[in-house]
Amino acid sequence: MSKFLNYDDRLNIEKYLKLSCSFGMIAGLINKDRTTISKEIKKYSFEKKVGCKNRSYNACKHRYSCKKTLVCGKDNCTKKSTQYCKYCSNCNTRCPDFEEEVCAVKLNPPYVCNGCINLDQCTLTKTFYSAYDAQLRATDILSSSRSGVLTNENEIERLNKLILPLVKKGQSIHQIYVNNINELMCSEKTIYNYIDAGILDVKNIDLPRKVRYRPRYKKPEFKIDKGCRINRNYDNFKEYIKKHPDTSIVQMDSVIGTRGGKTLLTIHFVDTSFMLAFLREHNSSKSVIDIFSNLTDVLGLNVMRKLFPVILTDNGSEFSNPKAIEFRGIKRVTRIYYCDPRSPYQKGAIEVNHELIRRILPKGTSFDNLDQIDITRMMNHINSYKRKKLNDRSPYDTFSFLHGEEILSKLGCLNIQPENITLTKNLLKK
Repeated sequence: MSKFLNYDDRLNIEKYLKLSCSFGMIAGLINKDRTTISKEIKKYSFEKKVGCKNRSYNACKHRYSCKKTLVCGKDNCTKKSTQYCKYCSNCNTRCPDFEEEVCAVKLNPPYVCNGCINLDQCTLTKTFYSAYDAQLRATDILSSSRSGVLTNENEIERLNKLILPLVKKGQSIHQIYVNNINELMCSEKTIYNYIDAGILDVKNIDLPRKVRYRPRYKKPEFKIDKGCRINRNYDNFKEYIKKHPDTSIVQMDSVIGTRGGKTLLTIHFVDTSFMLAFLREHNSSKSVIDIFSNLTDVLGLNVMRKLFPVILTDNGSEFSNPKAIEFRGIKRVTRIYYCDPRSPYQKGAIEVNHELIRRILPKGTSFDNLDQIDITRMMNHINSYKRKKLNDRSPYDTFSFLHGEEILSKLGCLNIQPENITLTKNLLKK
């Protein structure tokens, strides 16, 4: 008996749930194990905050006896025709005395409201199972599990320790593979794929023969392991911020110079518009990890936790080892979440600030002749540039007000006088 469900099975589950059938009855009708049915419903059911016919959503314990009016304030009321606030959809989010009532029926099998006889009269939070939504989510999970790097962060670290020292001695990947085939436990082609994708610390420039040949065709983009993004996607980010609304958000991205050359790691503190930038030799995961390791050494664990409670970044391969950034040993420093693919607007603040960097370093400019002193000088000018959204204060002044001059001093940041600010290519001319 197969435990996997297809769309027809899910349609039948939804149909029998509406008929209030038990897990055992459903399992017998579609020829599956009852545990499979239970796991399916628990995994793919979803909550929905809706009311019922002619009644708004209201999950408050006091909804029957409540006589409150104008909870939103007289000027902010959106439903002035309503006699009591309990009939308004904003009641639960605005009322300070709100206490949620959870339906006891949902705590027992089948855990959903599909077949509930009181569904048309209930204004509480409901849980539903939808065959269509379940099929979409199951297909997405299956697709994700079959794409990307079929390994984990510890395995990548193990391969790095084995391959990198031998490459530095001038050995080719083929030589390393032949002599260490039992320790590598992957194919030679896989190792080359990891190097091309920037997963390993070894670069094509480090290989003695590969850089001599011009590629005959453009290779498809190598997929990055999506496993590191489980529970770290943009929906998880929004959920975390909803639970912790006062959390300061930090956005992180890369600014590319010329292909294969030095790159910048940019870190943007959204509430102050203050940005840090760090020059890296290669656009690799290790280079990002090293920067955060150095920042922790300079600032200390407590300051890092204060400055970096949450980081939002994109899906680049350089950010594919989140645990190495999130933890210092066993101590958590920060939390990393990822934007949806092809959705740079989700971290729009840092994208806008990149425009100031591009005034000084236009697209196509090589960063190879620059050093970190140049980048710090550039960021000092950008951070001293006053912004209208900060009430005509500079990001430097705002950050200093919130976090103090001592942190800025440790980061090597300086305030530039307004008459000396330069945001053109002339700033870094040598």
